[in-house]
Amino acid sequence: MFNRTTAWILVIALAAGAGLWAAYRWFGPAEPAMPQTRAVRLFPQPRVLPAFSLQQSDGTRLVPGELQGHWTIVFLGFTHCPDVCPTTLAELAAAQKQWSTLPDSVRPRVLFVSVDPDRDSALLAGEYAHAFHPDTLAATADVPSLEAFARSLSLVFMKVPPAAGAPADRYNVDHSATLAVLDPKGRMAGILQPPLEPKAIGEDFLMLTQSMGR
Repeated sequence: MFNRTTAWILVIALAAGAGLWAAYRWFGPAEPAMPQTRAVRLFPQPRVLPAFSLQQSDGTRLVPGELQGHWTIVFLGFTHCPDVCPTTLAELAAAQKQWSTLPDSVRPRVLFVSVDPDRDSALLAGEYAHAFHPDTLAATADVPSLEAFARSLSLVFMKVPPAAGAPADRYNVDHSATLAVLDPKGRMAGILQPPLEPKAIGEDFLMLTQSMGR
């Protein structure tokens, strides 16, 4: 459950994310005309992400170049999440089924990043994500690296201590419910915000892949 301080932090973060999108929408220099999407809020001008390095569930490093060539949805969560994470991954899995016939070389991807490295190894994050859809990528890192990565996407997370008398490992992790959208150049190109509509998400990424290519 959220405590009051955490709730305010997430409210501020959501407002900042909305402000960021509005700034890009009205003041950012626009690239060539973007497709009209139903679920994805695209920025007129994508922004390059700073360098990052996460550990993937297959043992390899996830660095910016690894995210090129595909549209990618990035979701922050953790395997002990009671509701938001399983619901979001299930909704994304329904969207993923809609683009399953696209060639693997251009098929959109979902990246689940665990922000609970004390309990989630990269392997465990992968097992959790793959239970929803086998194509979902999973990764994690140490807390400073995760904080920098989240900040680059205008997302937040925070560890919430367990209730008085509860075991030390029964803590929660509050995190943004907004999802980041990266374009085939690995740039942050937009956001997805709940409530998620799997059909609309699937249609958007099919259109983006087909109309804008790699």
